[in-house]
Amino acid sequence: MTAMLPYGRQSVTADDVAAVVAALRSDWLTTGPQVDAFEADLASWTGGVGCAAVSNGTAALHVGYAAAGVGPGDEVVVPPMTFVATASSAVALGAKVVFADVEEETFTLDPAAAAAATTARTRVVSAVDYAGHPADYDALRGALAGSDALLLADAAHSIGATYRGRPVGSLADLTTFSFFPTKNLTTAEGGAVAALDAELLTRARRFRNIGLVRERDALRWPDEGGWHQEVHEFGLNYRLPDVLCALGRSQLRRLGDFLAARARLVARYDEALADLDGVLRPGRRSWAAPAWHLYPIRVLDGRRREVYDRMRAAGIGVQVNYLPAHWHPAFADLGYRRGSCPVAESFYEQQLSLPLFPTLTGADQDRVIDALGAALRGVTARPAAA
Repeated sequence: MTAMLPYGRQSVTADDVAAVVAALRSDWLTTGPQVDAFEADLASWTGGVGCAAVSNGTAALHVGYAAAGVGPGDEVVVPPMTFVATASSAVALGAKVVFADVEEETFTLDPAAAAAATTARTRVVSAVDYAGHPADYDALRGALAGSDALLLADAAHSIGATYRGRPVGSLADLTTFSFFPTKNLTTAEGGAVAALDAELLTRARRFRNIGLVRERDALRWPDEGGWHQEVHEFGLNYRLPDVLCALGRSQLRRLGDFLAARARLVARYDEALADLDGVLRPGRRSWAAPAWHLYPIRVLDGRRREVYDRMRAAGIGVQVNYLPAHWHPAFADLGYRRGSCPVAESFYEQQLSLPLFPTLTGADQDRVIDALGAALRGVTARPAAA
């Protein structure tokens, strides 16, 4: 029986293993030199913007919102075409989430919808670089003109991407990354927060470290003793240990190769699917160099479910990314309703992610393409709704 081909997969080499083993044999398993070094290495991909490594991508969002001062009474604007954590981590801080629809073609946050959703209570507007394609950050900045809201980029999909020649990580006030195994590089579990403003970065680093303050010039009782540390604002333990930072540093050395491999695979999919009836290929804008975490096609005529089932039965691990965040029962129970973001909801009904990862072979990609064609030929289109 042919093994299931996953939609995403990590790439771990002997160099990665050696880096982890070296960290295990060092004096520091956590809170040591690999953490600072990993953050410095990350900054080389963010245009020099400082970073705080954290324990996972959801933690990065929680830390980013906390650094922005999000709390009860605040609103956070979020697009629904994202993993639920973009919204739920704001709720965890007591904020109200306001969902704003996405643009056709890229399915990133629509600047006009963001502007309409922004009020005097808006603390953060969160854009999501869906599938690795940057949102339109200049247009979003314009949409927020006159507002005190901070702009956050959920770049879980897009490390290494550029927008009008500028790197992701330098485009928003705060940027969050995820290093889950299916992402563009991995630390097993892990994430990071980048911040343009030094004070925001300090707040992020303190929150991920239980709120501890150790800098002498910031202590309220600086003469207590050399052991002394204080908590001025509560935080959580979201630290990323040295062992995983060592893996991340090794992975970062190959990020350029990972991005190039994904781009080659996307170009091959684009060519192979150009004339395939019943599907639309992912869109992109001329000003973006996406990182291509996903290859999200659209299956037309109400056939997505059947095509998904047929491809899975053929051993192709296609995926759907994502259920619109406001459809989750936790949000429905808070009064959020379907129909409020029609572009995102229509896209969800069609979306299907094909396997995409740097070590995907040409033969495996041909298998995906053949299975997709066979699935489409074997499915009868549903009649259009009256």
